[in-house]
Amino acid sequence: MPLLLIDLDNTLVDRDAAFRRAVSDFLAEHGLPASDLSWVMDRDASGYAARRELAAALTGRYGSAVSTSAVRDLLDTGVARHVVLAHDTREALGLAQADGWTCVIVTNGRTAQQEAKIRSTGLDRLVQGWAVSEAVGSKKPEPDIFRAAAARVGAPLADAWIIGDSPQADIAGANALGLRSVWVADGRPWTQDSYRPTHTAHDVASAIHLAIGTPS
Repeated sequence: MPLLLIDLDNTLVDRDAAFRRAVSDFLAEHGLPASDLSWVMDRDASGYAARRELAAALTGRYGSAVSTSAVRDLLDTGVARHVVLAHDTREALGLAQADGWTCVIVTNGRTAQQEAKIRSTGLDRLVQGWAVSEAVGSKKPEPDIFRAAAARVGAPLADAWIIGDSPQADIAGANALGLRSVWVADGRPWTQDSYRPTHTAHDVASAIHLAIGTPS
């Protein structure tokens, strides 16, 4: 069966929106300025900041006003508590599977955190598997994580599509493997000169429809 390899954070789910809600709750719970929301989001860098560095920044800013366990809870479970799966994304995944596609999530991050998001949104019932960088020992755009994702469902990688929001992690990974791709732009311009996605879509539902609707 044809294979769709789909990114998780800010592709299948709006990770930034979920983290923003978690941070808002965190600030309110501890009596901290609501205006600090932008400061925390900037340091988080859409999840690309190292957890250790972000934890140190939060601890340094708030000191004894916030316990280390509260910071740990925010970073470890905050997103999973607030993340949601959009209805049109759910429908697009269902259509892909009905058309015979095998859908696998490929995501960088820590296994416990990423699997919590997958299960809390019900994605575990909508895809055939997932590959998380911590568990695989390889992270996007390295080829091995995509190979591991295909191997987990016993599907050939040769005709796979890669869908994701990151030019570097997702689209560069597809380019290195010679695979077709859809970049989830969300209104952003493409700025890379050395490679391009096969298609560009505004959101993941549109990206899935583009991939499954393109003749092989």
